[in-house]
Amino acid sequence: MLRCDWCEQNDLLRTYHDSEWGVPVFCDKKQFEFLVLESAQAGLSWLTILRKRENYRRLYDGFDPEKVACYGEKKIQELLSDSGIIRNRKKIEASINNAVRFLEIRDEFGNFSDYLWEFTGREPVTNRWKRLSEIPALTELSVTVSRDLKKRGFRFMGPTIVYSHLQATGLVNDHLVSCFRYGEILNLIKRVK
Repeated sequence: MLRCDWCEQNDLLRTYHDSEWGVPVFCDKKQFEFLVLESAQAGLSWLTILRKRENYRRLYDGFDPEKVACYGEKKIQELLSDSGIIRNRKKIEASINNAVRFLEIRDEFGNFSDYLWEFTGREPVTNRWKRLSEIPALTELSVTVSRDLKKRGFRFMGPTIVYSHLQATGLVNDHLVSCFRYGEILNLIKRVK
C-alpha cells in the first residue's frame, strides 16, 4: 500500500496519515484542536506534537475553546510546569488568545468551520502532487487566511502554520496522487456533498 513519504518513518505518523490527515473537518471543536496543535508545532516536528497530543487534550479541557478562553495566570503556570506539552509561554498565551478570537468568529459566522470553508468556496482544494518535494510550505490561500486571522487578532498563525492547518483539516488535499488516501479522500468528499 503506497502512502505519502512523510509518514513512513513512524507508526504514529502513519496512523495519523491513514485516519485523519486531509479528512474534511466541519466540527468546530476539532478545528480548534488543530489550531492549538499547529501553533504549538511552530519550529518543531509534527511527530513531537502528536506524541504530546493526549497531554494537550487533557490539559486543554478536551480542546473546549470556551474553557481555554477563560484561562488565567494560574492555568498558564500549570501548563508551563507540565512537560507533557510544549512549555513555551508565548505559544500558551497565543492559544488562549486564539480561543477568544475563535469564539468571536463563531459568534459572527455561526461557527468557525463555516468561516474557514468560505475561503475555499466550501470545496476542498485538491492538488495533484507526484512527489513530496512539490508540496509547498505555503500558498496564496494560506497567506490570505493567515492575513485575515491576524487581522482578527490571532497569534502564531503565519501562512506556513495556516497551510499545515488547511492540510490537516481537509480544506486542502495534499496526499500524493500515488497515495491510497488520495482517492479515499476524493470519495469521502463526494459522499459529504
